[in-house]
Amino acid sequence: MSNQQPGRGQVVTMVVGVAVLTAATVAGGMGERNLPLDLAVGVAAVGATPLLVRWPVHGTVALSVLAVLSPAATPASTTGALVVAQRRRLPVAVGTGAMGLAAHLAQGLLRPAGGLSFGWWAVLVTCAYAALVAWGALNQARWALLESLRERARRAEAERDRRVVEARAAERTRIAREMHDVLAHRLTLVATYAGALEYRPDAPPAQVAQAAGVVRAGVHQALEELRDVIGVLRAGAEDARPAPVFADVPRLVEEAREVGQPVTYLDTTDGTPPDPVGRTVYRVVQEGLSNARRHAAGRPVTVEVAGRPGAQLRVQLTNDTAVTDVSGSPGTGLIGLTERVELAGGRFEHEVTGGSFHLRAELPWPA
Repeated sequence: MSNQQPGRGQVVTMVVGVAVLTAATVAGGMGERNLPLDLAVGVAAVGATPLLVRWPVHGTVALSVLAVLSPAATPASTTGALVVAQRRRLPVAVGTGAMGLAAHLAQGLLRPAGGLSFGWWAVLVTCAYAALVAWGALNQARWALLESLRERARRAEAERDRRVVEARAAERTRIAREMHDVLAHRLTLVATYAGALEYRPDAPPAQVAQAAGVVRAGVHQALEELRDVIGVLRAGAEDARPAPVFADVPRLVEEAREVGQPVTYLDTTDGTPPDPVGRTVYRVVQEGLSNARRHAAGRPVTVEVAGRPGAQLRVQLTNDTAVTDVSGSPGTGLIGLTERVELAGGRFEHEVTGGSFHLRAELPWPA
C-alpha cells in the first residue's frame, strides 16, 4: 500500500476537475437523456468525490453503483479507480477496476450511447479502465522508488555523519599519541641536562649556564609543541605546524648528540620515502632515542635506516641495555608505536638479546 496522500490543493483540484467533467457529461447528454436522474447522480457523485481521499475503495465502489444509473457518475467513478490504483495494492486495484468496468458495461446496456454499438462501448471502457489501473500502479511504483531513494539518501547522510565523528575521534587519538611522542622526546632531553646539573654542581659557570639554557629552551619548546597539539584539538588540523618527515631525522639525531647521547646514524636509503612513511620513520627513531635516554643513559645508540622504492624501508635502533631494564615490559610509547607501524602496513618488533636492546621496523615503500 502506498503512503502517498494527496494534499489539500490536490483534493480541491480533483473535486473541481470531476465537477467540470460531470457538468460536461450531463450537458452533452450521453445516451438516453434523463435530466432529473442525471442531475441527482451528478450532484451525489461530485459530493462523494472527497471521500476517495479517506476511503478510496469504498468510495469507488459506491461511485461505480451510481455509474450504473447514469453517465453523470462516470468522471467520479473513473477518478476513484485511478486513486485506488495509486494507493492500494495491484490486486485490489484490479478488483476495483473490474467492478467499475462491470458497472459501465451495465450502463451501456441500460442507457446505450448514441451512435456507438455495445461492442465498441465495451472495448472503449475496457481500455480506459486498463489504462487507469496501469497509470495508477506506475505512479505508485514511482512514488515508492522516490521514497526508497530518499530513505537511502537519509541513511547515507547518517552514515557520513557517523564516519565523520569516528574520523574525528581517531584523529584526536592520533594527536594524543603524537603528544606523547613529542613531549617524551623533549622532556628526556631536559631531564638529561637537569641530571647533569644535579650531579656536577662544581662544573664551570659557563657549562652550568649552557646547561641551564638548554633546559630552558627545551622546556619552552615542549610548551610550544604542547600548545600546538592542544590548538589542534580545539580548532582543527589547519592550525598545526608541519608534521616531521624523513628529512628531519638527522636533526633529531643531532639534538640527541647535543645532550651528550652518543648516537651513530647510518642512512643507506636510495631516495626519499613518501611523507607518511618518513613521518613513521621519524617517530620510530624519536621513540627509540627517548627510550635509550630513559633506560640506558649515556650508552651508545646506533640508528640504521635502509631501503629503496618498491621494497621495504628498514629502521633499526640498537643500544646497550642497563641490567635493571633487561626484563622490563614495554611502555606505552612502544605499544603506540607498534600500532602506528602496523596501521602503515609495516611490522614492528623489539627485543633484548645479548645485553643489547634492538628496535626494528619495516615499512612498505611504494615504487
